[in-house]
Amino acid sequence: MRVKMILPALTEATSPFFRPIKYSLFPPLGLATLASHLYTSDEVDLQDEHVEQLNTDDTPDLVVIQVYITSAYRAYALADHYRSKGAHVCLGGLHVTSLPQEAAAHADTIFLGPGDDTFPEFLKDFRAGQPKKNYTSLGQRSIERIPPIRRDLIKRHLYLVPNSIVVSRGCPHVCNFCYKEAFFEGGKSFYVQTVDAALAEIERLPGRHLYFLDDHLFGNAQFARGWFEGMRGMGRLWQAAGTIQSVLKPGLLEKAAACGLRSLFVGVETLSPENLRSSLKYQNLHKDYDAAIRRLHDNGVMVNGSFVFGMDGDNESVFDRTVEWAVKQGIETATFHIMTPYPGTGLYQQMGRENRLLHSNWDLYDTRHVVYRPAKLTAEQLEAGYWRAYREFYAWGNIFKGAWTNADWRERMRHVGYAAGWKKFEPLWDMVIRAKRATAALPTLETILDGFGAHPADERAEKQNAQSLLQFRM
Repeated sequence: MRVKMILPALTEATSPFFRPIKYSLFPPLGLATLASHLYTSDEVDLQDEHVEQLNTDDTPDLVVIQVYITSAYRAYALADHYRSKGAHVCLGGLHVTSLPQEAAAHADTIFLGPGDDTFPEFLKDFRAGQPKKNYTSLGQRSIERIPPIRRDLIKRHLYLVPNSIVVSRGCPHVCNFCYKEAFFEGGKSFYVQTVDAALAEIERLPGRHLYFLDDHLFGNAQFARGWFEGMRGMGRLWQAAGTIQSVLKPGLLEKAAACGLRSLFVGVETLSPENLRSSLKYQNLHKDYDAAIRRLHDNGVMVNGSFVFGMDGDNESVFDRTVEWAVKQGIETATFHIMTPYPGTGLYQQMGRENRLLHSNWDLYDTRHVVYRPAKLTAEQLEAGYWRAYREFYAWGNIFKGAWTNADWRERMRHVGYAAGWKKFEPLWDMVIRAKRATAALPTLETILDGFGAHPADERAEKQNAQSLLQFRM
């Protein structure tokens, strides 16, 4: 069987503001994971439009397309193209699950929810000549026995960090702006691999650097502790995502840092308790953000802080206040977003009830455009403040100011190198990526990451850690 698997490019990845390195960071694993259920005799072509030009002149028997909201129109066009050529086209992913009727108009089969259990069922039906129109993931989901990911289908040389990995699904929290509740409806919304299976997947990966794509790697503390213990001695460097709450949890961060954690994406989102309550982000309430950032830095872990603008408690002061706080904390990189109500989320339903949605042009639901009526800002103020926050945070003066929160000169220079390398050297990244040499920059990244974890915690850091743990218990 000839199988084509496609990850269409997000609209923001092809816009004038396209940042090639952001979309060439690591290979997404959704389609490569599903491909593990295909026969080894099947002819499989997996293409990621973010890093390569699609070949649409082929004639596959089966086409599988993963759909996100800002790739929806592109995905539908590709689906229509291949259906006109006689292929059986399947659509799945977050957007399909949120708006199944919209997606079904462009597909022979749609998948709702995660495909770990439904894709094998579909393949059995398809080979028997009896595929269904709809497959819905329900019940007691598990990834404990899924086959190894088809990494042979991934074009490793096109990515800066080719060793991406996932050891869990979903997240234990229920923020109202997140897709999770709709995507995992009808069954478990957070579940993990076994520790042994996760460690075995790491053993199959060459090199040192790993990039965990899990929404919340620390979400199951028991699993995380066993997992971190198993990774000790492997000599790996890795990056992942976690929460303020998990950073403050006694002993967990130390175990992660000891086995190679060097950078953590942290969902700070907002400095306002009012906003946290309204978005149901209770896990951040009554937590000491300053202490969490100190704990990360004291354990040799860089911070990529995530912030959302435009929540109902935000006024014009939110942009400057957020940037000032992030710089003062010495956060190395920051990702800013305009609040976006995705279909299928509680936030989308709220905005619909309040008649605040401006349109349903999915291309603009990219967290860069305002698609609803803000409460205390105009749309123009919100978009202008969003772009100003990026300019100010990554201004040279603020990069150096953030770096000088470190006492050691080597740490200051690593901060400058990492922050500037991420945002200031776009022409260089363009040249590297166009030459299809993204992976060649990996040794430099590893050197910087390795340096962040090299310094031992001094007495001041140990005292701060102890104070943070005491505050957490209180």
